[in-house]
Amino acid sequence: MSTHTGAQTQKHGSPLGPRRWGVLFVLCGAIFLEGIDVAMLNVALPSIRADLGLDTGQLQWVMSAYVLGYGGFMLLGGRAADLFGRRQMFVLWLTVFLLFSGLGGFATEGWTLITARFVTGVAAAFMTPAGLSIITTSFAEGPERNKALLVYSGTAAGGFSTGLVVGGLLTAADWRWVFFAPVALSAVVLVATLVLVPRTPRPGRGGQSVDVAGAVTITAAIVLLVLGVERATHTTIGWTLGTLGAGLVLLAAFVAVERRSSAPLVRLGIFRSAPLTRANLAGLLFAAGFFGFQFLVVLYLQELRHWSTLQTSLAMIVIGVDAVLSPTLTPRLVKRFGNARVIFAGLLLAALSYALFLPVGADWTYAAMFPSLIVLGLAFALAYGPLTIVATEGVAEEEQGLAGALLYTSFQFGAAVGLAAVTAVNVAATDSGSPADMLDGYRAGLVVPLAAALLAAAVSAFGLRSRQGGAVVTGSDSAARPEIPAAH
Repeated sequence: MSTHTGAQTQKHGSPLGPRRWGVLFVLCGAIFLEGIDVAMLNVALPSIRADLGLDTGQLQWVMSAYVLGYGGFMLLGGRAADLFGRRQMFVLWLTVFLLFSGLGGFATEGWTLITARFVTGVAAAFMTPAGLSIITTSFAEGPERNKALLVYSGTAAGGFSTGLVVGGLLTAADWRWVFFAPVALSAVVLVATLVLVPRTPRPGRGGQSVDVAGAVTITAAIVLLVLGVERATHTTIGWTLGTLGAGLVLLAAFVAVERRSSAPLVRLGIFRSAPLTRANLAGLLFAAGFFGFQFLVVLYLQELRHWSTLQTSLAMIVIGVDAVLSPTLTPRLVKRFGNARVIFAGLLLAALSYALFLPVGADWTYAAMFPSLIVLGLAFALAYGPLTIVATEGVAEEEQGLAGALLYTSFQFGAAVGLAAVTAVNVAATDSGSPADMLDGYRAGLVVPLAAALLAAAVSAFGLRSRQGGAVVTGSDSAARPEIPAAH
């Protein structure tokens, strides 16, 4: 089956027309919304806890509920975009995101807030891969799509960085504005989508049924795996192993279902693309290190140094330099050196960033922290966007939602693993609440992001061997395209 759709047959590198700039603007608004929503909530958690009287377990579930919804339903969301229409899924689930974000703002009890966050996470899981697949099917594969994806990834990073500061400011007024602000932004994005994103016919499924068994098993498997990792430091080892074991059993059942399905939810042959598989594995490890490191830095600044939420946010906003570098510097580097080399350099810079923070002291000045934080921002700019390009390049148009969902699932699962791992190491290495012991715990925990970044670099190094990637299979297992120059 040919992957050369209307968008892909355009001359590569042609100027982006006003209409497609409008489409890109809308989708960047959506990914900015997702990033700012998560970051603002992170900052607001202490105020939410104090106002609603939540215990530690309930507060953990405010975050975990979103992670479970987002990570657990991502693959189903990506495939739904391919099967039922990208614009249709994007509009529907953006509306759900808007409604339940508003419900969170009106919450007066913990269970209401937790429910709202879970449904918001599910909405993001359907909305995000739909938005990414609209980009990858609207722009010609090559320099044009690369530019669009790098602008998109820079906007995502900008949303998270902006959310850290905006969340602090809104929480100072009332934590409920952390939920109401995304409602206003969602409404703007929704109206812009209806005006600017063109309607497309609903994809035909050729009479094939939807893979319900695959959807149920993979969603349940990922929910259990993410839950097991997310709760590992808050429950017993037996509960954790049981949850992870059940998740692995369901994952095996999913593979068995997909092998027999005539219309699988996830066509297993897609993993025959070596670049795609490398991008997902490297993305998982990169996210594990990135989010684990940020978590430890926040603990260090607020628990040991007693910095305020706003001070911490302002200190870390420098990481958001990638929002500027991703659409400006990264495209030039990709054009000159190729995606694989840029990704490899980014992952090495991430490892350098974590190594620079290892000797952290109890009285470090911000000037001492700054090199690590700015290098991490540069690392993110070099790695995130090119990983997105590699993970979606060479994939058939009818599987672009799936490819995006695979990558975002890898990022989300990696973040959960990284947070659980650094928390476990930090707790194990902290004997008491004394400043010296707390510092020992942070230093021990920092080894986890460093190891994850080095392992990710090792994985990505396999892409440096040549400019030819593994065979990129599309359409069906028997309809593999010849090897094409992968994003290397």
